Amino acid sequence: MARQGAWRGAPALAVAALALFVALGGSVYAAKQGRINGKAIRAKSIPGNRVKPRSLPPNRLRPAFVRKLRRMANHNGVPLTGADINELTLGEVPYAAHAVAADRAQSAVDAETALDAVNAVDARSVNGYGAGCRPGTRLFAGACWQTDAHSAADAPFAARRCAAQGGELPGALELAAFGEEQGVVLKGGGEWTGDITEVSGVDSYAAATVSPDSEVFSALPNETHPYRCVIPLLS
Repeated sequence: MARQGAWRGAPALAVAALALFVALGGSVYAAKQGRINGKAIRAKSIPGNRVKPRSLPPNRLRPAFVRKLRRMANHNGVPLTGADINELTLGEVPYAAHAVAADRAQSAVDAETALDAVNAVDARSVNGYGAGCRPGTRLFAGACWQTDAHSAADAPFAARRCAAQGGELPGALELAAFGEEQGVVLKGGGEWTGDITEVSGVDSYAAATVSPDSEVFSALPNETHPYRCVIPLLS
């Protein structure tokens, strides 16, 4: 009787063994056919802790999800650092190509524009040097011209005062042209220029002055006239 019961269970055991063989064979066949790719994985079926860190580039994440991660990082007080970003997945930063040529700027010497020039108006660059006009002067003919004339003085004194400021008295024709600029009014009686009209002996000469009507006159150096200085752009 025992042998007969065992024989009756044999067909069921055989069917189970056959099913197991088919299942194992199917797995081996699937493995031989190809690797599992993203299409074979159901969406949202893999938890985040099963993804290898830094294995996903930013362009594979939804923008809304990236913004959410940033908000979470800021909220937790843990800002993102360079170690959290795979730089190989980032494109070229806009205008970064221009920064390659700009090795470094020291004291605005190599800077194209002197953005931080102290007390500079219309800051510029001349031959690689930062340059600008100080308050009380304005750019004209490539230099900084004083907008207001100094009180009357003799010609030698006026020349020394301009030299002490790193400048000089303007030329007659340049001063006449400057007097025609908007907002510029030359002083009555004529302003000193640096032009010598004639020399008759030692300390015996005449210098040119320019009137408010842009007329040029000669005056003895011991006469007193208003004056303004012209200061170079280089600083």
